[in-house]
Amino acid sequence: MASAVVIHEAAQKVFTPETLRSAAKQSVGCLVVPVRLRRAIKKYIREQEQPHMKRKVLSLSQSLNEIKGVNLQLTATTSKELFDDPLKSVDQSKRWKIQSSYGDIGLMYRDDETIAYVASRMPAVFSACHRVLKEVRRRLPGFSPSTVLDFGAGTGSAFWALREVWPQSLEKVNLIEPSQSMQRAGRSLIQGLKNLPLIHSYESIETLTKNIKKSERKHDIVIASYVLGEIPSLKDRITTVRQLWDLTKDVLVLVEPGTPQGSSIISQMRSHILWMEKRKLRKLKIGTNDDTTKEKDLVADAQKTGAFIVAPCAHDGTCPLEKGGTYCHFVQRLERTSIQRIYKRSKGKPLRGFEDEKFSYVVFRRGQRPKEAWPLNGMKFDTLKEQHAKRNPEDLEIDYEDLVKQQQQQQQDIVLYEEPDPVTYDSDVMETTDVDEINEIDDDDDEEETPADLGSGWGRIIFSPIRRGKQVTMNICRSTKPDGSEGAYDRVIVTKSKNPTLHHQARRSLWGDLWPF
Repeated sequence: MASAVVIHEAAQKVFTPETLRSAAKQSVGCLVVPVRLRRAIKKYIREQEQPHMKRKVLSLSQSLNEIKGVNLQLTATTSKELFDDPLKSVDQSKRWKIQSSYGDIGLMYRDDETIAYVASRMPAVFSACHRVLKEVRRRLPGFSPSTVLDFGAGTGSAFWALREVWPQSLEKVNLIEPSQSMQRAGRSLIQGLKNLPLIHSYESIETLTKNIKKSERKHDIVIASYVLGEIPSLKDRITTVRQLWDLTKDVLVLVEPGTPQGSSIISQMRSHILWMEKRKLRKLKIGTNDDTTKEKDLVADAQKTGAFIVAPCAHDGTCPLEKGGTYCHFVQRLERTSIQRIYKRSKGKPLRGFEDEKFSYVVFRRGQRPKEAWPLNGMKFDTLKEQHAKRNPEDLEIDYEDLVKQQQQQQQDIVLYEEPDPVTYDSDVMETTDVDEINEIDDDDDEEETPADLGSGWGRIIFSPIRRGKQVTMNICRSTKPDGSEGAYDRVIVTKSKNPTLHHQARRSLWGDLWPF
């Protein structure tokens, strides 16, 4: 393995090839749904004893597909007017009044839909939320939220993910869910869990603000997962996200399905929040232009005002994918639970042991983006030819006895994998490790990892890298300026001959990982 030589001593953080790979790793392999959640889902489904479950799961899937068609009817021109300058398109008096809510789009979660959702969709939504929140924890190592707002909580998929990622810090959780059936299911699923935070449920944001003190309305983290697409009005989506941002003390997380419509919603909300905070900052600057004594106050206020993207974007400029033919989304693979295998079979044939959940997301944080040195600044990498020239002849000698022993040991370690029968498969019994023990193991692993900073020097790999021979081609969304004010969507080709160190990292990079610049 080649070593990287630091030539600028003023760099804020020194990376080695190993720490670069650790910092860039954000993707998760095949996620196994936690044993407690699997058992809770199985217990809930058994208690319902509903007939024709397969038919209800299919009906729910068709209803979710119909929502996509409704979203397509919302014209792009209206969308552009709203997000480029909301003040021109809406009356001042009615600008932020909600006239519709999710559920009005045509999908109402009654008992049948709720049971089908728990059986088929809840593990997949959990996996997407877990993937996003785990990256938030890695990128913000000092962030431990105590107060949480889960908008569109449903049956509690995001809450379960929050509890897995931050098991010790959660103290108070406010849930907003208008469906009484969903609320009952969520309460049933968490029965028997220990060390739960204080949980309150509300039917709307308005009900939440009326029932809690003004000083307690701000939450450390606010999450809205798989809900904005169910609000039929673009204006009401904007209003809802603005209200969620007002209730956010530090971090706001938005997650939607990884479809063109879901990605478009995320892009629109991203543009609006950034536009709104930049507008506030401009007002602060205009108010202090004629008064030099307020310059210090402006600097202090500017640190509190504003917003920047924690993930997935490395910049706060216009999304470079908006004008292209592609859309920003990611994939999380998860192992199907036994309940999913039973009720999601088609035409009598068993499903695969896993499924891929596509999702789009954005994570905002209040304040200004930190100014960090780009990770590759001051690093020099040897070419393949230079590495060969530096080799020690003694290192090229091969001990064949040791080589044979290593090969024999590797063959002994190989365990053939057999696909279990979906009827007899029971993942709830197979795992006996307690969740708290798993969390302790994860915490120990994260302490050894090197987190990527929040500067603009880390790009995001969009779609799977293409590996051909000794070169790797990647599509990367990256920042083009040190302050992260502008971005671009570039194709990066890494060859082994020119940079074997980065080529080694590129071959192991996956869709959704970071890439250093």
